[in-house]
Amino acid sequence: MKYKIYNYLTVFFTLSVVMTSCVDNEDLLQVDPNVETSGSFWKTDQDAIEGVNAAYSSLLTDGTYMRSTPLLLDLKGDDTRSNSPWDAMYNVGRFNSNVSNPAIYGWAYETYYQGIYRANQVLKNVPNIDMADKGLKDRVLGQAYFLRGLYLFHAVNLFKNVPVPTDIATFYPQKTQADGWAQVIADFKQAADLLPVTYNNVTGLDAGEKGRATKGAALGYLGKVYLFTKDFNNAKTAFKQVIDLGVYALVSNYRDNFTTTNENNSESLFEVQFSREAGGVDLGWGGAPASGWGKTSARAITYGPRAFGWTDVQPTWALYNDYQIEKTTSGAVDPRLDATMFYNKPGGMQLYGQDFASFYSKSPADLNDLFCRKYQNSDGQFANEYDWRSGINERLLRYADVLLMYAECLNETGDTPGAYTYIQMVRSRVGLPNLATTKPGMTQAQMRDQIAHERFLEFPLEGHRFDDIRRWGWLQDPAKLAWLKSRDAEFNTYTSGREYFPIPQLEMDNNPGTIQNDGY
Repeated sequence: MKYKIYNYLTVFFTLSVVMTSCVDNEDLLQVDPNVETSGSFWKTDQDAIEGVNAAYSSLLTDGTYMRSTPLLLDLKGDDTRSNSPWDAMYNVGRFNSNVSNPAIYGWAYETYYQGIYRANQVLKNVPNIDMADKGLKDRVLGQAYFLRGLYLFHAVNLFKNVPVPTDIATFYPQKTQADGWAQVIADFKQAADLLPVTYNNVTGLDAGEKGRATKGAALGYLGKVYLFTKDFNNAKTAFKQVIDLGVYALVSNYRDNFTTTNENNSESLFEVQFSREAGGVDLGWGGAPASGWGKTSARAITYGPRAFGWTDVQPTWALYNDYQIEKTTSGAVDPRLDATMFYNKPGGMQLYGQDFASFYSKSPADLNDLFCRKYQNSDGQFANEYDWRSGINERLLRYADVLLMYAECLNETGDTPGAYTYIQMVRSRVGLPNLATTKPGMTQAQMRDQIAHERFLEFPLEGHRFDDIRRWGWLQDPAKLAWLKSRDAEFNTYTSGREYFPIPQLEMDNNPGTIQNDGY
């Protein structure tokens, strides 16, 4: 039974002010005895655990992985398209988010800083708790550093120049993107030093609990930040440390990474824990979790096929066509195609207990269209996604990603031959032939393009493609940009600077001196 981190904490600092004509100033401030305060909390080991659990809870709201963050990460790539009737969503992939309408991107921004604030609460208060279990204290602090790094990673990656809070204050000035990345690196380094490889061999309140951040997760994200900042040598070192931990392996069935069947598996470095069984059934649209608030994801209904969900996100034909480029060693189509999308497959394809061709037979447009399959509860256990309550965990970092990023680092540091081994580990899982045989002796430039192709087919609809496009500089390369436009018409409306989202207007209003991102 997988462990779910659902012991939430919301600490309020409530001061009741009573105004009379006959009291001293110190009598004006009174603490509500029914509300936890910083003075009554942060006393025990259990408080420390509940405090860090509160920081995890920000991963589950609409601004983060319940819905908004996957949309922000996915929609700008050439693996997805959107014809959503909701303009805020429709415009994300067209690089046209509106400064005056913060829906989706503004919710994400707000929630990242909510998570950072909660992590900072832990980092400020837990060191002062007299804990008998020093190992537990280290693990709690390590998780707080990891979560602060993760939330800040998203803020810097999506919004560029943002505040970088490392303490509890009333004002946080805008920093440069370089400053932001530096703090993310520092947080993941600290987390890696404090976190265990696994919780199976620890003692304390967190013993055996799955879903918590580990050393491997911290090192994996550390390598990712180095890669994003083109520090290939340090990235290579971090990824090799993950590999050398010896605890990660690719699962045999690629699709097991996107269903409830095999969550927290050997391939998963970190995933967001969702569940239909935990908590209530109310939808968590943001803010502090209430008692009836569920711990489920709205990704499935948002990305769901026509008549089974809202179909706000769909795969592109470029993605479908790229899966046809290379056959497996048995002559079959890459099996990741069927794990990624629904389509009118010769011989039939099932979705939600229905035959695709039969179900859409009266709608030629849908019959000849493509729909998302990743992260859908579509194997027959549910009739559709209209209850908005998916329990599928969101896999944020997979071992396959580490292997391909490590291969990229090898290529960028002059070891192009060495990259073949790690690319082939990912290819072999789905039966693709030996790349060293089919494309021997590639140059560094050729290998770059090959790695881009491999990543495109391994990670569609997982929030990686546009990050790759941006960090590779393709938007500034006229030839690459023209190629992207030929594959996905949404790139026709890209303008310089729009690779980042706007700083929300509320942030601009509350923090005078904040400079809006270029292009807005």
